[in-house]
Parts: sequence; C-alpha cells; structure tokens
Amino acid sequence: MALSGRVARRLQHELLCSSKPTAVSRIARRTFISQQQQQARCSAQEKSTRAVREQTRSFGRSTRCAASQAQTAPNAKAYLESGAIAGAQNLVDVKKVLVIGSGGLSIGQAGEFDYSGSQALKALKEAGVSSVLINPNIATIQTAHVLADEVYYLPVTPEYVTYVIEKERPDGIFLSFGGQTALNLGVKMDEMGIFDRYNVKVLGTSIQTLRTSEDRDLFAQALKEIDIPIAESIACSTMDEALEAAETVGYPIIVRAAYALGGLGSGFAENKEELRNLSARSLTLSPQILVEKSLKGWKEAEYEVVRDASDNCITVCNMENFDPLGVHTGDSIVVSPSQTFSDEEYHMLRSASIKIVRHLGVVGECNVQYALQPDGLDYRVIEVNARLSRSSALASKATGYPLAYTAAKIGLGHTLPELPNAVTRTTTANFEPSLDYIVTKIPRWDLSKFQNVNRNIGSAMKSIGEVMAIGRTFEESFQKAIRMVDPKFHGLQGDHFDDLDEVLKNPTDRRWLAVGQAMLHEGYTVDRVHELSKIDKWFLYKIQNIVDCTHELQDIGSLFGVKKELMMYAKKLGFSDKQIATAVHSTEDEVRARRKHFGIKPFVKRIDTLAAEFPADTNYLYTTYNATTHDVEFNDHGIIVLGSGVYRIGSSVEFDWCAVNAAMSLRDHGKKTVMINLNPETFSTDYDVADRLYFEELSYERVMDIYELETSSGVVVSVGGQLPQNIALRLQETGKAKVLGTNPEDIDKAEDRHKFSSILDSIGVDQPAWRELTSIDEAKTFANEVSYPVLVRPSYVLSGAAMTVIRSEDELEEKLTAASNVSPDHPVVITKFMEGAEEIDVDAVAASGKLLVHAVSEHIENAGVHSGDASLVLPPSSLLKTTVERVKVIAQKVAKAWNITGPFNMQIISAKNPDGGESLLKVIECNLRASRSFPFVSKVLGTNFIDVATRALVGRDVPEPVDLMQQQRDYLAVKVPQFAWTRLAGADPYLGVEMSSTGEMACFGRDLVEAYWTAMQSTMNFRLPNPGEGLLFGGDTQTPDLARIVDYLNPLGYKFYAANEEVKQHLEGQSKDGSVAVEVIAFPKEDKRALREVFERHDIRGVFNLAKRRASSLVDEDYVMRRNAVDFGVPLFMEPRTAVLFAQCMSEKLPKKEGVPPEVRRWSDFIGGKPL
Repeated sequence: MALSGRVARRLQHELLCSSKPTAVSRIARRTFISQQQQQARCSAQEKSTRAVREQTRSFGRSTRCAASQAQTAPNAKAYLESGAIAGAQNLVDVKKVLVIGSGGLSIGQAGEFDYSGSQALKALKEAGVSSVLINPNIATIQTAHVLADEVYYLPVTPEYVTYVIEKERPDGIFLSFGGQTALNLGVKMDEMGIFDRYNVKVLGTSIQTLRTSEDRDLFAQALKEIDIPIAESIACSTMDEALEAAETVGYPIIVRAAYALGGLGSGFAENKEELRNLSARSLTLSPQILVEKSLKGWKEAEYEVVRDASDNCITVCNMENFDPLGVHTGDSIVVSPSQTFSDEEYHMLRSASIKIVRHLGVVGECNVQYALQPDGLDYRVIEVNARLSRSSALASKATGYPLAYTAAKIGLGHTLPELPNAVTRTTTANFEPSLDYIVTKIPRWDLSKFQNVNRNIGSAMKSIGEVMAIGRTFEESFQKAIRMVDPKFHGLQGDHFDDLDEVLKNPTDRRWLAVGQAMLHEGYTVDRVHELSKIDKWFLYKIQNIVDCTHELQDIGSLFGVKKELMMYAKKLGFSDKQIATAVHSTEDEVRARRKHFGIKPFVKRIDTLAAEFPADTNYLYTTYNATTHDVEFNDHGIIVLGSGVYRIGSSVEFDWCAVNAAMSLRDHGKKTVMINLNPETFSTDYDVADRLYFEELSYERVMDIYELETSSGVVVSVGGQLPQNIALRLQETGKAKVLGTNPEDIDKAEDRHKFSSILDSIGVDQPAWRELTSIDEAKTFANEVSYPVLVRPSYVLSGAAMTVIRSEDELEEKLTAASNVSPDHPVVITKFMEGAEEIDVDAVAASGKLLVHAVSEHIENAGVHSGDASLVLPPSSLLKTTVERVKVIAQKVAKAWNITGPFNMQIISAKNPDGGESLLKVIECNLRASRSFPFVSKVLGTNFIDVATRALVGRDVPEPVDLMQQQRDYLAVKVPQFAWTRLAGADPYLGVEMSSTGEMACFGRDLVEAYWTAMQSTMNFRLPNPGEGLLFGGDTQTPDLARIVDYLNPLGYKFYAANEEVKQHLEGQSKDGSVAVEVIAFPKEDKRALREVFERHDIRGVFNLAKRRASSLVDEDYVMRRNAVDFGVPLFMEPRTAVLFAQCMSEKLPKKEGVPPEVRRWSDFIGGKPL
C-alpha cells in the first residue's frame, strides 16, 4: 500500500485521532464501478487530493528523509519510552477488582467469556491490581489461581455478589467480561444502590451506557440524536400493545426481548395469530418486548469498535454474514473481512460505528450490528453490545488483536496510543488491523440430539459452538471450516432433502448442505439459489468454483488422470485429500502420496495484524496452498497438543482446560509446544498459551502436515476429548507419528467393545451382560434372555450418541434401524440395563500401568442419566469406605491391563446384590483420555490431574502414587449440569442416556445440602420459588418421591397444585402428616396462551414433574408440563433424586437467615491454599 496514497486518504482522520490505523485490506472485493466511472472518480479525487497535498508536503518530506536512511522496523517499546506519548496519565485508582464471570456454558453464552474474562484477569495481574473472581463454572481456565487471586464458586446473582463485596471490599468491578449475565447483574445491582453503598467503581463502560444499549427506547432515542437510522421498533409490555404496535409498523415484523441474550425470546411473525403465540412466550422471558419491521433478506454486518476514555476510537474488525438478515448472527456463517461491500458501503458503516460508540460513551470494546440494503446505500443499526460478545472473541482471533485484554487495560485508565500491540510487539494498540487472508466462521448445532425439536433457525440462537477457518481465498477458508464442524464432512457436499426449495427459502441448521445439494447434485444455477435463499451471488459464484472443480475431478475418474496443475488448483480451493479421493475413486493415502510426489505441500503463514507491512514476530499460524513461501522456520521440534475442536454437547470448555494445562505443564518442563485447535471461543487459541499456535483442522491430513513440517517430537492425543482419540491409531500406524502416552493400539482395545470386554473378563472385573449384534433376531433373543430394559449403543461413541434404553420388543425393532446408521463400520452392542443402580465416576492418571492419582465421585441421579448430565459429588457423601477402596482396586487393575500412561476415566455401576452381601460393581465404560470431570476433580481435591498426566507422558518428574481419597476433608463440592431447553423450541426436557446439557457449574459447601443448594441457584436464570407461591406437581405416582417432596415443602406454606386427580390423591394419601391439600387445576394441553394464564392465575413458580419415561406424543400431559415450565421461565425438577434433594435444601434453608451465609467462602479457604 503506497504510503502517500494512505496519507492523502486518511489525513483528516489522522489529525482527529493522532493515530495511524492501516486501511483494512479488502480481499477479492467486488467492484461495482465501470471503467468510465472509475476514471471520473480518479480525476475528482485528484482535485481534492491537491488541496490536502499542501498540508502533507512537509510530512512527506520528513517521510522521504526517513526512508533515505536505513530502514528499521518500528518499535513500540522504544517509541513509548521516547516520551512521544505521555503514558498512563489518568489511571483509575483501584487496589482490588471484582470480575464477574458468566456462569455455566449455555447456548448463546459459551466459552468466549472464559477467554475474555481470562484476558481481563491477565491485564489486572500485569497492573499489580489484586483480582477477585466470582464464577461457578469450575471447568473454565479463569477459575484458577494462575489468573485470579481469589475465586468464589457461587451463583452470579445480586444476592451472592453482594455477599462477596461485603466480604472482600473491592474498590472496582468489571461487568463487561461475563456476557449478558454480568451485564444484567450490573444494571440490577446499580438500581439496588449496592455499588454506591460499598463505594465500588464500575470500570470501563458506565452503567448508564450499558442501560442505554440494552433498553430499546433509550437506544432508539440516543441514535436519533445523531441521525443514525435504526430498525423502527415499539416497546411493549403486554400482548395487546404488541398487536397494536404491529398494525402501526406493518407486517411482517420481528419481535425481540429486551435484556436477553443471543436473541432469546425473539422471532418473526407474518400475521396476528403468529404474533399472539410469539409474544405470549417472549413476555414470560422478559418484561419488555420490541415489535419492529422485519428487514429479512437484507445483508447483515458487524463492526468491532474500541474506544478509550480520551476518545481515541478505532474499528478493529468488520464481518459480513453469508446468510442474509433473518438468521441470528450466532447461527450464521460469517466471513471477515467483508467481501461484498463496496468501499463506499464499508466506510459508511465504519464511520457510523465510530459515531455511535463516541455518542454512547463506550469505554472499552463494543460491537455494532447492521442491516444493509442489498442493492442500495440504505442501512439500519440492529443492535449495539456494549460488552465483549461472541463476535469479539471471533474478531480477536480473526485479526490477532486482543480485544478483551485491550478493553481491560482501557478500563484501568490506559489510552490506546500508549498501549503496545500485544501480538506484534512492534506497533501500538491504536491501529486498525489489516488482513491478507480471509476468515470463515461456521456454527455447530446439535439439534439431532433432541426429540421434537424445531430445526428452523431464525432470530433466536440455537447453535452450541463455532469453528473458524483461515485461508487465502473464500473457497479455501469455507471448505476448511466445513470440515472443522464435523469430521464426517469432507468439504462442500449435499444431503437428502424432502423439499430442497423449502430449506433454501427457510433456513434450518442444514442450510449450507442444501446449497451444496442444489449446486453439486441438482444442477441449480447461481441465480436460482440466490432467488430462493437471498444469499449474495458473490458467495454463490465462489461455491460454483468448488462445484466445477469437483465435476472436473469426477469426469477424470481416476487418480492417475489428475495432473499436477489440477491437483494444485483443487488444493488452492480448499479440497482435502479425502475429498479428492472420493471424486476420483481412490483413497486418502494414495492421494496424499501423489500430492507429495508432485511436491505440493501447504505453506505456513503468520497472522500478524499488519498484512505483512511491518516485520512482526508472532507465533499465530495457519496453513494455505495459496502461497509460495513459509513465514516461519522450523527448528523447535515442539510437542504437538491436539485441542478439543468445536464446542458441542459432550465436549466443551472442560477439554480446553485440559489442553491448556497440558501445554503449560510441558512448558514448565522446558518443552517447546505446538497447539492445534480451530475454536475461536477458547483460551487455548490465545496467542500466548503455546510456543506455536496453528489455527487449523484437527484432521489426520492436517495434523500430519504440521507434524512433518515441524519435525515434531511427539503428539498428545489424550487431552482434547474424543476428536484426537479418533485419529490416534492412524497417526501412529499410517503416519508413523510418535503418540505420547498410552499406545493407540491399547486405546483401540478400550473403544472396541469386544476387546474391552474380554480384557475385563481376563482381569476379573465385572461388567453388565452384553452381546454384539448383526441382526435384529439375535437382538430379540438376547433381550429375552436377560429381560428388558436393555441398552443399545454403537462402538466409538462420545456422549451417548444414538444410545437408547429399550423397554419392549417393538421398540427394539424400531430403534435398531436407527442405531445401525450411526456407525456402519462398527456393529451395534446391546447391554442389560440396570435400573435403580447408583453410578460412580473415576478419574485417574497412570504411568506405565501404575496408578498415580485417582478421584472417586458419585452421581446423585440413578444410573441411566448420562454422566455429563448427572450431578457429581466429591468427596462422595453416601458411598461406603469399602466401596471407594474396591473402586481403587478396579482402577489399578485397569491401568495395568491397558498399560496406561496418562489420563483415563471409568464409569462404574453399583447395584444391589440379589444374594445379599456387598453391592456389585460393574464397569460400564472406560475412556483412555481425560474426561469432562478432570477440571472438577483437580479443583476440588487441590491436585492438578493434567499436570500429573503430562509428567507421565514425557517421563519427567513423575510423582509417587498418592491416595487423595484417604484424606479427610471438611467440605465437599457438587457439580450440576446447565441445560439450554429454553432455546430448543419443542425439545422434551427429560434426562436419559443421551447427553443434553451444554455446560456445568460447581459449588462448595460443608455438606451436601449446602453445596447443592448453592449449585442449583447457579444455573442460568434460576428463580427460587418463595414460600406462599404455587408449585405444580405431575408424573409417576408409583414411587414415593413426589410425596417425599411435599413432606419437605408443606411446612413452608407453598400452595400445591396438580393437573389431574390421580396425582392429587397420591400426594394427599402418601404424605406423612395428612395435612397436605392439593388443588386440581384446569390444564389446557393444546393452548399455550390459556396455559400461561393458568400459570399466572395460580402464581406457579416451580414445577416438579417426575415422569417414568420420555413422552410419546406432543399432547402428553407430562411433556406439556415440562416443556411449558421451561418456556415460561419456571424452575423445573424432572429427575427424582435431585428433586427430593432440592426439596430437602429448601426445607433446611428457607426462610433465609440474616447475615452472610456459610457457603460464601473463598475457594482457597475451602481447599486450604492455592495449589492450582
């Protein structure tokens, strides 16, 4: 980029800002301008430039002088030390800062807040300010003493945060690093006057600005003052107001809930009837809803803006949605930088962003979302998030600009020009990154795990995680991202659709597959797909390039017909070896060999935030075929740590904790580390966790590419969940890579049911009766032998995919057809299912088959609830000491039999012995890798299990075996699941062997009641039912559980309701003292609005529904009760053991006593020190 050109273009901005942002590089930008227009514009520009030239002449002269001397790289440190900028003039005077975390991971609020909160804590540590963190999410990296000085595992509610403020007396608080949870909390506590009462300064963006950005009326008013157009909206607090507003605005409309996260409670309505249903649901989730004109089909864009208290303001990143407006940005495919905007559109929105952020007075980081007319210059501001958001994490990773860290520094009073650019270390933070690559983000949904769920995607977010791919062309970046979402995808592909046009018109989570199907297999033209989907033609033409290349390969039909030029072209378009192999009827290994024979290998490029304009020394890397040289040298021979990939149900931030701790431990032992991961929400993809970070696919092909380039000294596959495990054997056998820890052949022996079972038999460890199946008749015979219920499961499984409990022969026939589709290469296994048994989790580390450390946790729920959805208690509160001893012996036998080196996890069932005597212990599962409970057990027992495992992997400083379960502790902790039922419209909130939770929280206490009481209140948006309010009961009357709950709660003065006479009779007849009165209420099953009125009329604030099994129909009374409890934001207890336990907690803890409750204690006080 010519310097004089930049000076001419940007001089006015320079004078305003005293900063020199580089122009954002635009890759493959579409030009909308004909040649003549171009010439006319150039001559006009020349005239205006002449005027500026006079002012710039002196600047240009000095620049030339400098250029004539030897060229040296700019150096931020030298520049800052030269005193050119008076640094740190107005630092905020704080000694101790409270950081509010976001709680358990949920849809719409996931791992990105672990990353941003960790950055804030890092900034506080550097500033010498002591930090106190309140966050019940025990799986996160931030909740450890590495980053925070003190940690409280407590609910993020005004009540508990006030207790912590009272105890710790901080003088500052950060509210913008804990997502919507922290923001809502801050606004509420400010209204309560708590910050004033305790003299706590809100750092960064003021509460008033937060309120303005969240309250739609104030927001509209603020933007009107500076003539920025927003989507016309009318705030309503009743259904009638909403209907009236819709008449004013005109259909189609969109409804949004104020103070809601990830579009919760929003949706589109074409007519009155749709609006009635939608507003009924939305008003239960938020006191205010907004009715606005729908701009469906417009383009959607986002800008990330940073501003400091001295009014320096920059846009760090702009992003464009592949999907047009109408799909929540969290559910959209997103590219950065924008690809289809003209220069005029880009700068129009950039200028508006800066104007808005200055006017609102944001101090720190902010995100502005726009709708842009597809064929004109009209635009609307959709919303402004005056906090770090999911997009901020994506923008940080996409540009290499550490937004959260910079925002925290600004919150402490620093200005942008005085902060060095943390990535390059050669420039200051007051610059706009320019990119010489393109980033694509694709969301990950897990909707197929839920029964009856609505798969359409719209204005309310449903995705659970996201991936980010970096390439030099859109095609390369897009295809990489597709493979990152799920290894079963090989690149652009199609799928079977009953009504393809319908899915193109009304998007579901399979929208991109529909585009692939239409263009690859059904011969749709770009125009036709655009007509149906409103996706910009630029993107579709790029997809057409992939389609044409696929067809060219298919026409050749054999690998030896593929010449070097075509192979190179396909790799530049992002084709994987496997994808090419499929097209030419070959195998991945053959394609790889031929590609290497042609000398075609990927090049490693750096993300340096400066588009390579300045020399930069970063370790933030990606691979591409659209290059001719490497940006780095490969002399480290580092150990590769494979990350956990995209967050999904069953694999989440827990594995990121494991990967980060493994990398830190390797570094402590003097080993160079290489992290490979693809998830922008994670801490592991931060630039300073490993010596080298590859933002790349976790596929066999890519891992081997990096392994060979780095001539790596080993690969760690046991800390990233199931994804790395699945390629471990191939890395060793085919790729000849050195896999550290347990031999992948042994891993295979634990994953393969046959081998697993015969080894257990040989070492005398019991297991439930099982058989492997190839036909349905065999299955029926076996099921009759062992008697129903039985469990059907495929081999190689993560979080119970396609596992089902079967209770009858008809069900068996129906389900087996489904299970065989799950893993065609592996047969299906059928096991006797043990009802009413207890489940035990064992997390352990071994070295060369010798057990080093282990933890035994018990489930509160009965066996049959997936361990990821179960509540874990550690140390166990009801297991016999002898049982814990027997479990240790099993762990020792298993470690020896599989010759384990590294982490492993087992699930064991404890069932009553029919012949009397001690209970039967049966192993139901064993994973030779870290499990999701590793962070939990490490933090509760005060021993970092991953650190022990890493030492075992490298054979350095391996500790002597120690039995942590022998130590007496005066506390215990309970880990509870976080569900996201509210977002999954239609899904049945019922627990089974399939995992359905999205996150977890854990709290400590002196006993089970204290810990569980606090943990349950940590779940998102949990509102405790107060004495005097109504409770609704339903479900199974065959067991005494419902009556036990009523016995606990009756003395507290709750009103009891039932939906039918049978439940009423049961509760009144079975309760102990006979004084229980239950009222049967009308329960309309098919009219949501009428049902909502019933809930309001009886003031129902809690639902206990203990059904025996999942509902078979949508009008099943128990299903309707469970689903609507969730939809109306009422706490739902649907599992017998936890429901009874919470009723016990209520009976002991209510009414609340005066003073700070005993559970408000520092984590370091519970475990006695700061070992982690």
